[in-house]
Amino acid sequence: MTPEEAAKRKGEWVAKMKLEGRMKEDMTEDHKSCLNALQNPVRRNILKALIEQKKSLEEIKAEFKLTDSQTSYNLNMLESTLCIEKEESEGVTYYVLTPRGEGYVENVELKK
Repeated sequence: MTPEEAAKRKGEWVAKMKLEGRMKEDMTEDHKSCLNALQNPVRRNILKALIEQKKSLEEIKAEFKLTDSQTSYNLNMLESTLCIEKEESEGVTYYVLTPRGEGYVENVELKK
């Protein structure tokens, strides 16, 4: 994806999140929630794994050796802070990075 395509995708995603009321009006509060979620190393590692490819709940659970409740809790936290979103394909729910999640991985994790 070219930088122009990525910028366009991000702009469309932000507009969609605002339209759906999923992005907080107070951007400081929005960023604070996201940073709080990303303090957990498991959630950061999930984001890094999703940069490579989309994964199902079962794949994430197995890869990180989590219980059902741990997997659901961590995925719900990442989804509520708009770092990941669900994508349906052939009857299976997959988790994919949003532009926000991609930005975190590219600007923080990959630069370590």
